[in-house]
Amino acid sequence: MTSDGVQHLQAYLPSLLRSLDGLAYIARHLDPVGYSHQLARVGEPHLDLQAARNLPDWDAPYSAMRPLLDETADLVLTAYSELYQAAAPPEDLTRAFVALRYLPRALETLYPLAGIVPPVSRYYLDPPQRDDAGLQQRLFRQPPPPNTGVIRIGEDPKSRQSVWMYVPGTYDPATPAPLVYALHGGSGNGRSFLWSWVRAARSRGAIIVAPSSQGETWAIQGDDPDSAHLDRLHAFVRETWSIDPTRILMTGLSDGGTFTYTSGLVADAPFTHLAPVAAAFHPVLAAMADDERVKNLAIHIIHGARDWMFPIAMAEEGRDHLARMGANVTYSRLEDLAHSYGPDLSTMILDWLLA
Repeated sequence: MTSDGVQHLQAYLPSLLRSLDGLAYIARHLDPVGYSHQLARVGEPHLDLQAARNLPDWDAPYSAMRPLLDETADLVLTAYSELYQAAAPPEDLTRAFVALRYLPRALETLYPLAGIVPPVSRYYLDPPQRDDAGLQQRLFRQPPPPNTGVIRIGEDPKSRQSVWMYVPGTYDPATPAPLVYALHGGSGNGRSFLWSWVRAARSRGAIIVAPSSQGETWAIQGDDPDSAHLDRLHAFVRETWSIDPTRILMTGLSDGGTFTYTSGLVADAPFTHLAPVAAAFHPVLAAMADDERVKNLAIHIIHGARDWMFPIAMAEEGRDHLARMGANVTYSRLEDLAHSYGPDLSTMILDWLLA
């Protein structure tokens, strides 16, 4: 590679990763109050990215990376453009939510380079693990172990029947892995929500299963096709991978968190741990729960003090009800969290699961 090419890559990657970090910060802190200030805190890393995107083509062999970098950059730049448009008076938070849908698409597009480019590999790890040389070496194993990486179960990537999974490259069938079912919020999908979990899972050796609700959102009332879908999925996962039977977690955001209550508290639920995030809770959920199931069940409730959709009193009511029923409840009140999600919450949950 020419020296110019080296300089171009050194300019491109940092600006791209900083821009991704900026989008992740906005997604984690998105709040109807002060949206423009949140955007301002990120700065303008996308301006450097735009300049890098306009660099001339590179020589082989590194030119093979350029299409993935450019495609990722285009998704990121589109997100910033729409975020700034959403900040124009009057602020349009709905448009900001839509703009942030480009973030998981960008993370998915860039991820194949994690297996060959060290800075990208480090990016898909939590900061404390980025200097772990032994972990890096295991993640760069070639060929990667079978049935690892980003996996789609189902032929149609757009179908809600299809399920997205992440199995880290450190997976070893001889060592049963913790298993996480990560449920998206209302109007979301598993393919996007998976990327809130990849960094924490890759750092800790956990398997992530990210299904989509069978309807527009999870079956938190009325007919329930989702639990049956999860039962079939769980049987397949346990047949295919070596799973730690003491660490099987169901967690979810918003409606996914409420469904974690409704599906995870029934008598025959296979989950050893539950972690609802920003979820609605009503005493009827506790009344419907199986008493023996709840006793000593590990539950971690996470809720933001700034949640504008489900007041934090709901989470505290859930904490109190479940504790009275004998559950082993951990409660985390996050002062800076509104009704949103970020990879730091996945890290918090996995650390609790593995403790």
